[in-house]
Amino acid sequence: MALGRLPGLRIDRTGIAVVGAVAVVGAGALSQRQALEAIDGDTLIVLFAMMVVSAQFGAAGAYEALARRIVAVGQRPTLLLAGVVIAAGGLSTVLANDVVVFAMTPLLCSGLLGQGRDPRPFLIALATASNAGSAAMPIGNPQNILIARSGDLDFLAFVEACAPPALIALLIVFTTVRLVWHAHFTVPAVDRPDVARGDQVPLDRWQTGKGTVAVVAVVAVFLSPVEPALGTLCVAAVLLLSRRLASRDMLAAVDWHLLLLFAGLFVVTAAMTATGLSAAALGALEGLVGDLTALPVLAPALLLLSNLVGNVPAVILLLELLPGLGPETLHALAVLSTFAGNFLLLGSLANLIVAERAAQYGVRVGFASFAYAGVPIALSSMAVAMLWFG
Repeated sequence: MALGRLPGLRIDRTGIAVVGAVAVVGAGALSQRQALEAIDGDTLIVLFAMMVVSAQFGAAGAYEALARRIVAVGQRPTLLLAGVVIAAGGLSTVLANDVVVFAMTPLLCSGLLGQGRDPRPFLIALATASNAGSAAMPIGNPQNILIARSGDLDFLAFVEACAPPALIALLIVFTTVRLVWHAHFTVPAVDRPDVARGDQVPLDRWQTGKGTVAVVAVVAVFLSPVEPALGTLCVAAVLLLSRRLASRDMLAAVDWHLLLLFAGLFVVTAAMTATGLSAAALGALEGLVGDLTALPVLAPALLLLSNLVGNVPAVILLLELLPGLGPETLHALAVLSTFAGNFLLLGSLANLIVAERAAQYGVRVGFASFAYAGVPIALSSMAVAMLWFG
């Protein structure tokens, strides 16, 4: 998981998690029944439903329309940067941040290349702002969904605790990118008609309105006594009943790889816990550093784990090792793990999606170029969060 691959094989983190799950069952570490029981189906259902809601906006052309409006202010790059941060952060509070960056990355690349601009600072802002904004709500990213489910956290209490540091983190993203890439904001835009802009999908206001209603319905589900998995699944099912949008296209926009990654990790961490080795290691670590839930210990641990295996696997592992955490600790875990994902390119799936999608347009968001802004963004944001939760 830390390498993201196996030398000599074309296998990614999702493949590693799936193969690992099969291996622990095949080796007898878990029975098939135990493996199925280890998978948190309700969390996967909520995540799936949120991806369908996000796909509604993509199919309606809402992401494209928003990206075109942002790129249109190319003569004022600082304003353009502000637009990217606000859009990415705002959308990621209520939609799966991975889907947001998947949709917006190619649109920003083609639009900015067409203006003769280097898209890298804006793409880094897109990734880091989507991570920062997603920390504000329990439906903003996969790890928040998992944390909120595991602790049965109140929706409004989560927002009250996590939204303020998330908003400050968005300001940190804007300020940091503007400062560390300052030379790129003095270059005037130059029209390049030779750059392919692609076919523009017109905005379907009716379908966008349906998506907006669906978001409101999802929030209402979390505020009501209705079981979140059932309620969000019903919202997704209603969206699939469409005369204009093909359900095949909507379901194709679901990140099945992420869902499989989650399922595999649930099985692997359950098998790891069953050995007793993780509990022994946890006890030894507590003897060295004290209370693992204390912010001065939890924050560095999340920073390290998130940038080794990614923040989603890190959260699954910690929730397995530290059961019964209180709401305050879970709120801090959600925010700190999300902010830690901005440290390096490997820290979150959103970062990797931006890099992979940008590469298709000849734009290389490399390890060093991301860290140039990502390291100060993550450290500053986590410091703010520690002060807030302390």
